[in-house]
Amino acid sequence: MRRIILLSTLLGILSACGSSDTATKEPAPEAAAPTAETPSDWVSIFDGKSLDGWKVNENAATFSIQEGAIVANGDRAHLFYTGELANHEFKNFEFKAQVMTLPNSNAGIYFHTQFQEEGWPSKGYEVQVNNSHTDWRRTGGLYAIDDVKEPPTKDNEWFTQHIIVNGKRVVVKLNDEIVVDYTEPDNPERSEGMKDRLIDRGTFALQGHDPGSKVMFKDIMVKVLPD
Repeated sequence: MRRIILLSTLLGILSACGSSDTATKEPAPEAAAPTAETPSDWVSIFDGKSLDGWKVNENAATFSIQEGAIVANGDRAHLFYTGELANHEFKNFEFKAQVMTLPNSNAGIYFHTQFQEEGWPSKGYEVQVNNSHTDWRRTGGLYAIDDVKEPPTKDNEWFTQHIIVNGKRVVVKLNDEIVVDYTEPDNPERSEGMKDRLIDRGTFALQGHDPGSKVMFKDIMVKVLPD
């Protein structure tokens, strides 16, 4: 009887120890694995209510805020990003905005440019915004470098304009469809007045083209990519 009691006691101790080990070794819940693109990758550079972080050159009245969008409508002007992100000096990046054009409107989105007091920006590339203006170069094209001839988007409808620059390669997507995939060659030939249409680094600018054009930009975001 004494032997049975001792054996029973020993088994009870071993059982308790086993339960304790199981409790302490139970793995903690795993954190969700990071995805290739999380919301924190993208940074908004337009607050939807002011032009904080932006600077217009000539004809400041061309740009206004209406219903959460930047509206370009008036005499020629360009609105340059001068905010804190990357000290407004971008090399490799993704830029994304919601854009809408009214009929017969023309505008553009510049990258790798820099502020200038007046005139058409001489530095950087212009990605065209134009679905029905008399200028035949249509939305998504790299103006006078790799043009789009048929309008891939429509007036009076919001569309997503997505620009990706990585190294010498520029990809432009409209509503997730690639319309331009251009790689700048070594020593590219450029016409007079286009000498600085080159991959470099710089900021973004939105174009107000003329009084007859009205174009809206909203949900403007940038994702900085490694150099």
